[in-house]
Amino acid sequence: MAVPMLCRLRSGRRWALAYINRGSRHGAGTPTGSRSSGKRGQSSVVQQPLITAEKPRKGEHEWAAVVGLEIHAQISSNSKLFSGSQVLFAAPPNSLVSFFDASLPGTLPAGYQITQQRLPIAVNGSLAYSVYVRKKPSQVINKTVRIKQIQLEQDSGKSLHDDLRSQTLIDLNRAGVGLLEVVLEPDMSCGEEAATAVRELQLILQTLGTSQANMAEGQLRVDANISVHHPGEPLGVRTEVKNLNSARFLAKAIDYEIQRQINELENGGEILNETRSFDYKLGCTVPMRDKEGKQDYRFIPEPNLPPLLLYDSASLPAGADPQQVINIDQIRERLPELPSVTRDKLIQQYGMLPEHSLTLLNEVGLLQFFQNVIKETRAEPKKVTSWVLNTFLGFLKQQNLAVSESPVTPSALAELLNLLDRKTISSSAAKQVFAELWKSEGKTPAQIVSEKKLELMQDRETLEQLCLTTMEQYPHVVMDMKKGNPRAINKLIGLVRKATLSRADPTVIKEILEKKLSP
Repeated sequence: MAVPMLCRLRSGRRWALAYINRGSRHGAGTPTGSRSSGKRGQSSVVQQPLITAEKPRKGEHEWAAVVGLEIHAQISSNSKLFSGSQVLFAAPPNSLVSFFDASLPGTLPAGYQITQQRLPIAVNGSLAYSVYVRKKPSQVINKTVRIKQIQLEQDSGKSLHDDLRSQTLIDLNRAGVGLLEVVLEPDMSCGEEAATAVRELQLILQTLGTSQANMAEGQLRVDANISVHHPGEPLGVRTEVKNLNSARFLAKAIDYEIQRQINELENGGEILNETRSFDYKLGCTVPMRDKEGKQDYRFIPEPNLPPLLLYDSASLPAGADPQQVINIDQIRERLPELPSVTRDKLIQQYGMLPEHSLTLLNEVGLLQFFQNVIKETRAEPKKVTSWVLNTFLGFLKQQNLAVSESPVTPSALAELLNLLDRKTISSSAAKQVFAELWKSEGKTPAQIVSEKKLELMQDRETLEQLCLTTMEQYPHVVMDMKKGNPRAINKLIGLVRKATLSRADPTVIKEILEKKLSP
């Protein structure tokens, strides 16, 4: 398949950059407000011919939302797509710009953006993802969104708007960086579905090594196209919310925009075909500019770039030089295990709940941490899962740390679970030890148990005597237990454990108490 490069041109913009179709397109206009935004072109998600919905009487009909996404992932590369400039996050403004990137006179003119418009690399695909419904019992719903196309293109520069000084600054560090654009058809209906689909794509890209897809560093950005309509009627006018760089903000922006459009229509207003941005501080979308008309864009073939030819084994020309062609079958054979396959294996191998497998893969580095603990502990996988997802992940979230920043290593947690499995310590003592491990780097669980005297009492005769003493000290609790009060036994267990400084196994205490109180 030949994939030509085009140049998408727009008049009247000084800092227009070229797109890859292999066509190029100019950057868009300047939004307002003290925020940063990439200069990008018109949305490529096409709904049906759009009309303004007839103004309904308030509450007359139900509403349906339609959401499509354009996802831009920065390709893992040390240099830009067509220049040798370095790719580096947080570099000083305009410090990673070649003459070509800046389109300076005397160099190959690049005052446009190169993109694949007519023949993208891939079309008519699909992305499967799972939505976790937090109900009792919990439920995982499998969904699929169609992929319209995947194309290669150049990133554009970034505008920095300063309302205080009434000026706009341009940073071209990002100009020319290679992007993979994935266009998802409007098959989603809410923010959670969109965010979950983006997380799944993010995992796939990271697994394949296509992109680091770090949204916080702008390596994965999303534009959301949103409209509402009454079921059975034509789709409504859509708005586009640009440059969302957080799955959480993506969900919030979409849900806000859906409700805003519904409120606008129910109050007699109309929806404008416009570009908006999401103000995360206010939790709302705000207008940026009217959607540019198609007449603003011009596409021409890029004469300096030859067609990109893709083959499979059946279509590969005889005698073709393997170094000069791309065989997609060979690439497919080298693909690593995809996240969906890994999740299925976790469920089958460890009897894990689907939502637990989702969490293990959604947190960067958490699956590897879990697997390393499993290798070094005697504890059951179910217990390991509980400790990793509840205790360990809970501590990370409290302190806003990544798995790689954890002060507790997989080996330390494995040793702690071994102590618990051998009944050397109780569950409550294990939590104490974990808290100490978190703040006492260098100490082992065994050392902490010894220093804090947290070992379980192994002398049953001494424990039986403590149980008898407790029963004599609290006869009214014993009487309640004999009357059949189910809470009384727990009260006695708690009192005995208090007397042992929580060093007795509650199961053993219960066994002794029931034996002594039996007729």
